[in-house]
Amino acid sequence: MPDLRIVAYVLGLLLLLLGGTMLVPAAVDAVNGSANWTVFLGSSALTLLVGGLLALGFRGSSTAIDRRQAFILVTAAWVVLPLFAAVPLVRADIALSFTDAFFEAMSGLTTTGSTVITGLDDLPRGILLWRAMLQWLGGVGIILMAMALLPLLQVGGMQLFRLESSDASEKTLPRTAAFAGWIGGIYTGLSLICFGLLWWAGMPAFDAVAHTMSTIATAGFSTKDASVGHFDSATIEAIIVCFMVVGGLPFTLYLLALKAGPKVFWRDAQARAFIVVVITIIAATTLWLHLSRDYPLFDALRYGSFNMISMLTGTGFASMDYGQWGGFALTAILFVMLIGGCAGSTTCGVKIFRWQVIVSALTAWTRRLLHPHGLFTPQFQNKPISASITESVMAYFFLLMASLSVMSVALAAVGLDYLTAVSGAVTSLSNVGPGLGATIGPTGTFADLPDAAKWLLSFAMLLGRLDLFTVLVLFTPAFWRG
Repeated sequence: MPDLRIVAYVLGLLLLLLGGTMLVPAAVDAVNGSANWTVFLGSSALTLLVGGLLALGFRGSSTAIDRRQAFILVTAAWVVLPLFAAVPLVRADIALSFTDAFFEAMSGLTTTGSTVITGLDDLPRGILLWRAMLQWLGGVGIILMAMALLPLLQVGGMQLFRLESSDASEKTLPRTAAFAGWIGGIYTGLSLICFGLLWWAGMPAFDAVAHTMSTIATAGFSTKDASVGHFDSATIEAIIVCFMVVGGLPFTLYLLALKAGPKVFWRDAQARAFIVVVITIIAATTLWLHLSRDYPLFDALRYGSFNMISMLTGTGFASMDYGQWGGFALTAILFVMLIGGCAGSTTCGVKIFRWQVIVSALTAWTRRLLHPHGLFTPQFQNKPISASITESVMAYFFLLMASLSVMSVALAAVGLDYLTAVSGAVTSLSNVGPGLGATIGPTGTFADLPDAAKWLLSFAMLLGRLDLFTVLVLFTPAFWRG
């Protein structure tokens, strides 16, 4: 068995952070006269107590974390934090069961954006802010995990993005304190800019704060049942589109851009491909809506770009019911859900770099068929890709397809119809948020699903957020044998 003391210590620190943040919605509810301020205060006390006991009890543990401990820590963090984040949702006067509260908390921290709550327009502000804060915290945590932990664990080809500070022996975690500070500063700065623009565009200050947190984290929780469509503002939608794209780019490039300028985004192969995909999707959807659905050109551009980029980045906002766009558009949306953004961003999905690795590998293999004696090597960023990375990406694709199939069948087995089961599996594993159909589509919620389906979808969100292998490896006997 691996030594779990350092895991418990880090979990304690994370719970201290989570418990401290609960005081913010407590203060908001107290100012607004909502009785839920005591709920947040009590939940904060509980979380701080457990976190403090873990942190103090295991203080002084070794700071070196081996790979097995890192696998356990990453998965445990994304299970334990939603458990405690769900406490105020259970105890608040919004009539959520523990299943629903855990689903909502898991959806928030994984930046999925699926919800079981209705009547958002009338909810206490503390609850709305707490949902947004969970997504904002989950977003920055995802960036740090993607750049500091997953490369070390060699999950799904993420070793391509190993930080220069990574230990070559792969027996200790990279020293990422300075990196985390810079990323946190950039993340906060971009959030402030987004808030200022939304407020300037006419969105009320509180709504602007909540939507900023959801946008920069590419998450999708809104303060309104009609999502961003409630505001019916082309300016607000354009601002959110821009910042969804910002959230879909690698945050390490923002660090480089501070020194080398914005040209680094076009020089980076992954970011350049993402920008091309964004432009292509916007153009194709605009033409489809204009030519096939008789939308005026401006409306086609407005609604097409907002809803498709929301699906591409896994944000999950909606400005209209895209379920009425027809079969072609719905099929395109399902595919777009899987594409995702860049590695090192707040988005999920397959990620652009994996598609690039696959295309490069297939191109090399095709050339070998035509020229058996030729030497063709897959490349990324104009550098050869090792066989281990190619195999890792291929394994990720196979496991993703297998997970989608198993999850879809399992959801159908607990009573979901075909469209709801398939789109639910895709949206959860891709951490997008809304699915397709009348039940979980852009105008629906996950509230009416059976509890068994909600637990399955919660597990799917965890799998998708941690790139599948990080979780599933814990179920193998070999892992525990060391």
